[in-house]
Amino acid sequence: MLRKLIRKSERTISVHLDERKENAQQEQLPGHIAIIMDGNGRWAKKRTLPRIAGHHEGMKTVKKITRFASDLGIKVLTLYAFSTENWKRPKVEVEFLMRLPEEFLDTYLPELIEQNVQVQMMGNIELLPEHTKIAIKKAMEKTATNDGLILNFALNYGSRDEIVQAVQQIVHEVQNGNVSTDEISEELITSHLMTNKLSDPDLLIRTSGEVRLSNFMLWQLAYTEFWFTDTLWPDFDELCLLEAIENYQKRNRRYGGLKEGEGN
Repeated sequence: MLRKLIRKSERTISVHLDERKENAQQEQLPGHIAIIMDGNGRWAKKRTLPRIAGHHEGMKTVKKITRFASDLGIKVLTLYAFSTENWKRPKVEVEFLMRLPEEFLDTYLPELIEQNVQVQMMGNIELLPEHTKIAIKKAMEKTATNDGLILNFALNYGSRDEIVQAVQQIVHEVQNGNVSTDEISEELITSHLMTNKLSDPDLLIRTSGEVRLSNFMLWQLAYTEFWFTDTLWPDFDELCLLEAIENYQKRNRRYGGLKEGEGN
């Protein structure tokens, strides 16, 4: 009897998810969704588990959300996986986090290829452990010709560091006479950022109840819509993503201006 009730409940949830998904696809979807995946440690602590257990569970959520975003028709999904500040964490935790991309990509790469997902990365790859670099470079090479969802990992990434690097590159070009100071513009700076081949995020999601950007895509998020949830990342599911998208679809994006009929 209990099994029948569970199966019935699962079917009801599945039908509800499909209906909401179809409704969301009838409206304007965010082309680029960026997610600050927060709450793995707290998820583990609530269950008296080590923090690394939360990170491992969070990896499962990455797979689930990537599949759903791809199926939904999202063009770019950027995931904040490891910041330049995260090196300050305990050595054991950092070493575990550096193993996750290898485990994730080794087990999930065939499915990513099948789903036509292209793997990209932004951040300083050269400072990553060799085994992490090998796994990421392999995934990027194997999926380079895919033209579906772009799964962009922000790994060893910090926005201030990114902006400093962009400024240094532009200064070097000015010194070499390739660019004049009069030519420095928003477009020129954007072209030197790590996201220069991607559109700016339309929607930023942060899980776990924290309400801050944590040095993430500070330039690119200028006119992005923000959505915060108390849900911890390991508990974040397809319905949570749909809720964020539905909220986004109700907003009036004006980019600092007014739409016709809104002003005098």
